[in-house]
Amino acid sequence: MTALSTPTLNVTLTYYSGLAHPHFQNVRLVGSWNDAGQYSTVWRTVAMEEIRGEDGCPAFRATVSFPASAKGTLFRWGVLLDAPGGSNQWGIPTEVNDRNSTDRSRSFVLNADGQQEAYYFCSARYLGANKRLVKPNADENSEAGMTFRVWAPNAQAVEVVFGNPDSGYIADIPPEQQTDPKATGAGQVSPTGAFPMQRAADGTWWVDETLCAELASFTHYRHKPYMYRLTKDNGHIAYRTDLYSRCQIGHGKTDPAGQPYTGSRAELDGTKSCSVVVDPDQVTQYFEEPTWPEQHWLKATDFWKDEFSPQRPMPTRIEDLVIYELHVGGLGASRKDANGNPAPGTLEDAINMLDYLVDLGVNAIELMPMAEYEGWASWGYGSSHYYAIEYACGGRDQFKHFVKACHQHGIAVILDVVYNHYHHFAERAEWQFDSDAPERNIYYWYQGQASDYPNANPPGSGGYLDNMSTGYAPRFWEERVRDLFISSALVLADEFHVDGFRVDQTTSIHSYPVLHANGNPVEDAKLFGAKFLREWTRSMKLLKPGLFLIAEDHSGWDAVTKPTDEGGLGFDAVWYADFYHHLMGDTDKGPDYAKLIHTAALANNEPLAINYFAGALQATNPQHVVYSESHDEAGNSQFSARTIMVAVNHAPLVGDTRRYAEARSRFAVGMSLLSAGVPMFFMGEEVGASQDYRYNDFLYHREDFEAMREHEGQALFRFYQDLIRLRRSQPALQQGDLTLVEVDNVSRVLGFLRQAENQQFLVLASLNNQPFANGYWVSLPPTNRGSAQAWKEIFNSDSSLYGGNNVGNASASLLAENNRIGPVVPANGFVVLQQETG
Repeated sequence: MTALSTPTLNVTLTYYSGLAHPHFQNVRLVGSWNDAGQYSTVWRTVAMEEIRGEDGCPAFRATVSFPASAKGTLFRWGVLLDAPGGSNQWGIPTEVNDRNSTDRSRSFVLNADGQQEAYYFCSARYLGANKRLVKPNADENSEAGMTFRVWAPNAQAVEVVFGNPDSGYIADIPPEQQTDPKATGAGQVSPTGAFPMQRAADGTWWVDETLCAELASFTHYRHKPYMYRLTKDNGHIAYRTDLYSRCQIGHGKTDPAGQPYTGSRAELDGTKSCSVVVDPDQVTQYFEEPTWPEQHWLKATDFWKDEFSPQRPMPTRIEDLVIYELHVGGLGASRKDANGNPAPGTLEDAINMLDYLVDLGVNAIELMPMAEYEGWASWGYGSSHYYAIEYACGGRDQFKHFVKACHQHGIAVILDVVYNHYHHFAERAEWQFDSDAPERNIYYWYQGQASDYPNANPPGSGGYLDNMSTGYAPRFWEERVRDLFISSALVLADEFHVDGFRVDQTTSIHSYPVLHANGNPVEDAKLFGAKFLREWTRSMKLLKPGLFLIAEDHSGWDAVTKPTDEGGLGFDAVWYADFYHHLMGDTDKGPDYAKLIHTAALANNEPLAINYFAGALQATNPQHVVYSESHDEAGNSQFSARTIMVAVNHAPLVGDTRRYAEARSRFAVGMSLLSAGVPMFFMGEEVGASQDYRYNDFLYHREDFEAMREHEGQALFRFYQDLIRLRRSQPALQQGDLTLVEVDNVSRVLGFLRQAENQQFLVLASLNNQPFANGYWVSLPPTNRGSAQAWKEIFNSDSSLYGGNNVGNASASLLAENNRIGPVVPANGFVVLQQETG
């Protein structure tokens, strides 16, 4: 008599990296079951087999057997892995969808034999238009099939449809007309180009060669324009772009607004155009080709082979950075379009500027947003497609060429990303993607039901959330929405080799959300916003622990720069706006701010609130990005302007006025570069750019920085060069302590020490309109180096090399006796002294 075997239910669990590069090793499944497959509070560990997933990327799989008696049990699971940052790391950055929990396990209910459970670290090759390996574990040279997948949980039906590559557009016309051979025109859909998609359990819709044999070859569909035709929950037909699109075909200004379009794709607004099938594993061999699609391609691995230069090493610590904030669209001062009108700058202009930036001495560029954005000439803060690079600037492949060129020059690339709102007119993108009902607007947070707001204007808008940005808040309680942003950043770090990110207005995400109907705070939105930011930073650091993660955060919340394991949001640094407002003061801030440069420009010698600025300066550390000018304050904010204009109250820059303007400008950037924070300045400051730089008319106020360097900006550029070189060459000026030694509002003098180990520097700065030619005496802290200390001037902002008057201490040694020293200090300037050793 044979024993009956116990029935079992097998579950296969797969961890998809979703990234082509092999970042993870030694991946192990852990779950809330014991060796017998019964639920247990002591989790079991199982080795996972490494496979090549259907997306062509490394994946890890394990099958676990459970007794049939456990059917209906809720199990939890996760993975441990070895990652670039160390071994035995938890591989699930995603938290459970509970406002009060930071637990990062996944769960499933045991239902049936053969059950499949999966986690996607990056979903960029799960959603969107992607290659699909037809044979499991096929090598990278195998012919791949084509798959499309889109998240549309409210849709009744979805099809993928293809557009004309010349126009790049599909019109909002009835389906029966689109299949009519007589309905010609570039705006029509190909009669044979509609493939029905099938709904999956997770609310996504998909189609591949298993449903449609015509999709057996990915190569056949490369560069084809496509959209999704959705039947919404109310039966309405809508055309939607792919939010996981790697390329939007348009790069002009035209929005056909749903009407048939027979124009050129070059004139089309990319936020409304067709998405394009792209192979992420290839890069154009040449920066630019005269034809589209391009004909010459390299494997991505071959493209990146010569990425770095031993002669120009890359910065590796955030305190090493000197950041140049750059707006690509604002370059190319003489660039015109085909009609002779001003055209925005491109990545070609940015690459051509790299030698200039190397000469200047900066080692990091912070790019204003490059994701597909609203309009044609824009700052880029209204993103629509987070995986696509704005085509008007050059597009995805040119951006890779730019990043590679930066690295060859020893310059890190930090990219602005915007998650607090979408493009303000996101039709064909996020807005009402698969439903017209506000509460089912899947990418936007909506509080309650539309019927809760009968008097809202316009109807139904009351439940959306405002957050002090230019659009409604994203639906951060939806894991798929959080993943849209997270996976896009993972792609930028992995495929594009971006070195860091500056996240726009994180305060709007975790602190500012209020109900549109009445302005009341929405606490759930704040909590889920913080959850998103934790997941985002955790994902970035798991992939590349050396990424520079910077938040534009104005909350003063110390958790922003705490590690996520300590309850923080996990950023490395925040923009320190108070430093700017105390230093410059050209905005509408009140009397609680020092406004030094603005007040000094009022042509008197009244006392300044040096003490206010001193407090901000003393607070600086490598977790602060400090700046004397940024894009927001270069003319866009109320009363704001370029530093050189603020410095003389907007007087014409001629004669003595220009000398005062440049002297105070040198003071302003000097305080940033000599602080304990991470210094940044906006493009053009180094040559005295004077035109207001506004978001709505910057095309008409661009300046040729390289030409200015050779003429009126020559001395200022030399000053920036020398001071940047000084900071980057001295450890005490990068990560040393900062100690205030003099704060005098009446004399307008500020003194501070920068010190580390055996290095000590004294900075004495003055906004007095007269020099202290006989010396300004300050007391230094007692040291263990004896009462007599010899100091030597190593930098003087008033040097004639910089257009100054050479008021200073020349090369003579200055002796500090009884911890007192009295160096000469120039008007509207500063000196840097170094304690001599030996």
